[in-house]
Amino acid sequence: MSDIDRVLARIDQDLDAALERLFAVLRIKSISTDPAYAKECQANAEWHAADLRSIGFEASSRPTPGHPIVVAHDRSASGPSALFYGHYDVQPVDPLELWDSDPFEPRIETLPDGSKVIRGRGAADDKGQLMAFVEACRAWKAVTGKLPIPVSILLEGEEESGGVNLPGFLDANAKELRADIGLICDTNMWDAQTPAIVTMLRGLCGEEVIIHAADRDLHSGFYGSAAANPNRILARILADLHDADGRVTLPGFYDGVPELPEALREQWASLGFSAEAFLGAIGLSVPAGEKGRSALEMVWSRPTCEINGMGGGYQGDGFKTVIPAVASAKVSFRLVFDQDPHAIRKAFREHVRARLPADCRVEFKEHGAGQAIRFPIEDPAFAKARDALSAEWGKPAVFIGGGGSIPVTHQLKQSLGMDVVLAGFGLEDDRIHSPNEKYNLVSFHKGIRSWARILEALSR
Repeated sequence: MSDIDRVLARIDQDLDAALERLFAVLRIKSISTDPAYAKECQANAEWHAADLRSIGFEASSRPTPGHPIVVAHDRSASGPSALFYGHYDVQPVDPLELWDSDPFEPRIETLPDGSKVIRGRGAADDKGQLMAFVEACRAWKAVTGKLPIPVSILLEGEEESGGVNLPGFLDANAKELRADIGLICDTNMWDAQTPAIVTMLRGLCGEEVIIHAADRDLHSGFYGSAAANPNRILARILADLHDADGRVTLPGFYDGVPELPEALREQWASLGFSAEAFLGAIGLSVPAGEKGRSALEMVWSRPTCEINGMGGGYQGDGFKTVIPAVASAKVSFRLVFDQDPHAIRKAFREHVRARLPADCRVEFKEHGAGQAIRFPIEDPAFAKARDALSAEWGKPAVFIGGGGSIPVTHQLKQSLGMDVVLAGFGLEDDRIHSPNEKYNLVSFHKGIRSWARILEALSR
């Protein structure tokens, strides 16, 4: 048997033990955005550092002004080097009452069709994904005593809360972390049978706007109409962000957004994507974005402006007739091609200030920014990874766009000068960031096998 065949056999034999290790990680409540879970984030980082040391990596949990970053190296092999990135932090679990079981007590669940899934917060985003790569390394080390190529691992603890400390960490440690190619797992397959490599991702700009009016909540009978109502003011400001055709109205918003090349449009059309099925799976039917654009364009190659949260006034049970003193909203912009997130932030703030009545004041809070990114599929590493995925899944892997934002891709390109192969094994129905998150057992198992094949392919 070849080395790769023996490694794949080892992965199959070790699956139960790999699941036990994944479950240990899933039980750690590493919610990065909530300070109450800081010790859990620290514990998760230390768990990963110890686990990586146990299979021969030089690994440590490095402090930052926020949560730790895990760095590990195994440079005993020769050949092109790779830096793998994942994140160990997770999203909050609220609303807790919508979970069918404890989000931090993972379990294997059998679905009505007989397939098995791993249920729990972080199962798909990103603990199951990153552990698939670690398990591939574990199998290579167990079978051959070494990895096929030099590998470094970088595990972040703040991806779900803005990642504010990662850029500085990359800049400060660029010499140590630089590699020939980057590897990231935080993406999806095209469908449950077809592996994919994401070659373009949208950027992100996050803003929180807070409108202040009176110095306290007011009785709406005594002050109605006479006093400024922050809820009404904020609602008008937010409504003005889009026109009747779904286009964003901020001046200069579409600067740096070209039309999709016809060849790429045709390639996407050949994927057989159904907008009706895509929306039907979540109880909707009509695409709500820019008129004249396909749903696939909307989620892969067009920028967006979305209101992610709103609050102001009484929201408890029953009814309370008040005019609130404060109203707030959280707004995110998904950016494409060469859009500048800082210019978008400036335009949004000017939009708000221009509509603010004299008696009110506004406060802004910044929630991260990152540019969109594209990678050249002509790089041989992309072809090698595609062929390795195709061999494992028995179907040709496809190059696709991604609707989400992974700011680290741009940071790795900017700080370390490397292209990145984004090969993950999540599915659209994994319910990431939502109650009852899951990761298919097949995704975890074949994800491990896929990474083992990719490492071997990159060595050739």
